[in-house]
Amino acid sequence: MFDFKENTKFDLIGMGEVMLRLSPPGKEKISQSETFEKNAGGSELNVVSGAAMLGLRSGIITKLPKSKMGNFIRNKIRYGNVSDDHLVYDESPERRLGIYYYESGVYPRKSSCIYDRARSSVNSLTLDEINPEVYNEAKIFHISSITLALSPELREVSLEVIRRFKEAGALISFDVNYRAALWTEDEARPVIEGIFPLVDMLFVSEETSRRMLRRTGELEDIMRGYSNDYGCRLVATTRREVVSPTRHNFNSKILFEGEFYEEAPYKEIEVVDRIGSGDAYLAGVLYGLVKDRDIRRALEVGNALSAVKNTVAGDMSASSIDEIRAVIKSHKATGPQDEMVR
Repeated sequence: MFDFKENTKFDLIGMGEVMLRLSPPGKEKISQSETFEKNAGGSELNVVSGAAMLGLRSGIITKLPKSKMGNFIRNKIRYGNVSDDHLVYDESPERRLGIYYYESGVYPRKSSCIYDRARSSVNSLTLDEINPEVYNEAKIFHISSITLALSPELREVSLEVIRRFKEAGALISFDVNYRAALWTEDEARPVIEGIFPLVDMLFVSEETSRRMLRRTGELEDIMRGYSNDYGCRLVATTRREVVSPTRHNFNSKILFEGEFYEEAPYKEIEVVDRIGSGDAYLAGVLYGLVKDRDIRRALEVGNALSAVKNTVAGDMSASSIDEIRAVIKSHKATGPQDEMVR
């Protein structure tokens, strides 16, 4: 099992952009809606918040505009049980909060996102603005390639932050999470592959492995390749089968120290909002690694948290560990089950 640093202030610290999410109510289209529901969203925040809701001590490094909207995001971070100790505030005249618009689909209309994040405040984050004490405060540091793709300047800062956490003894969790809208496959591949030797826990979908990273062969051979080529101790791959925008099947596979772990998939998940469900999976796995110190349990918590997140509106997971344990128990059960928890 992993040897985590002892007596750290945080179990988990992430770094990445936190954006304003605007969504039409219900299943309305952006082009027809007169109002938008306001929320916070961001891959790394979703991970650290989901883990915090389960019981980890979590924090996030990000930069927000010094404004009422920045205060709104700060409050949402706090609401997600995440520390704001390492928030940096942008007081420049150019300060701005990245925005994305999310439209929930219903078959045959697919869900869609529109991004308005260019030159947002997080891109001006510098190493000097990050409190150097943070590198000694975490058992796990988590980041995704989304943060690396936002700007060349933020990429250089992020790479150095990864190195400093690694040197301080934190384990590195990396979600490949490739976004074609941010950079091309040829731009992303060498940057991402250059990070792999620093990564202890690698999260990558089968589709990304085959397309952007150009890996071939059986899935298990691909996963072994990351371990053999780069020394990643844990490699996790998720599999989502989209039956329709409102019906998904979900499963995952974890490779740890030469052994593969898997369980029966969650089928016919009733999807209310799929955004953040992949991040919820990571949150559950990281929780299981820190608290349960058991790979199979980490897989079960990750799968369950991801499945439940699909049924919750907004980017961030909102489940306690007691709720997730009940979902796991129900998932494993056979025969009739109670229709309601009471």
